[in-house]
Amino acid sequence: MYIPPHFNEVSLEAIAAVMEAAPLACIVAQTGEGLVANHIPLLAVPDNALIGHVALANDMHRVMDDGQEVLAVFRGAEGYVSPNFYPSKQEHHRHVPTWNYQVVHVHGTIRFQHDERARRAAVGLLTRNHERRVNGTDAWRMADAPADYMAQMLANIVAFRIDISRVLAKSKLSQNREAGDYQGAIEGLRASGQEDLALRMEGRLTDER
Repeated sequence: MYIPPHFNEVSLEAIAAVMEAAPLACIVAQTGEGLVANHIPLLAVPDNALIGHVALANDMHRVMDDGQEVLAVFRGAEGYVSPNFYPSKQEHHRHVPTWNYQVVHVHGTIRFQHDERARRAAVGLLTRNHERRVNGTDAWRMADAPADYMAQMLANIVAFRIDISRVLAKSKLSQNREAGDYQGAIEGLRASGQEDLALRMEGRLTDER
């Protein structure tokens, strides 16, 4: 990934925030059938790994070899930035359109786990994480479903783990702009419905103060 120095994201907190806000990663790998890409919700776990699961019917666990390198791409907030957002446009008109975004590339090696314990753990961790955000104390639990039904559902998936070897992150958030144009970009993005991206840029201002 091309990362100019001023857009290189090194904050571990910012990187984690992108991955948590946009957990549906695109997992890319070179296989005997060529490049393969799958969009899978992933969860970072403390021992420097990502976990997830795929349907048993998904050929991903058949065409990818255990231990092979994969790339997981997390795409965060993004949006079009018009030159009209910049107050200085009225002074010299030396601006062109651009696109602001945050993205995280996680490189690692994948291993598939077919045992029930691993499948149950993957589903349990992923659902607990998302259910708490959505439903709080009323979060759905695996135990809420009939045991035989849950066993049937688990039999139809394959768990996996990606051991992380390298992380590259990019936050292209108008850091190369003057303060007035930076604020103008925030206001323009908000006015055009890009609230998430505007909040990310405002958050960056707060962190730097």
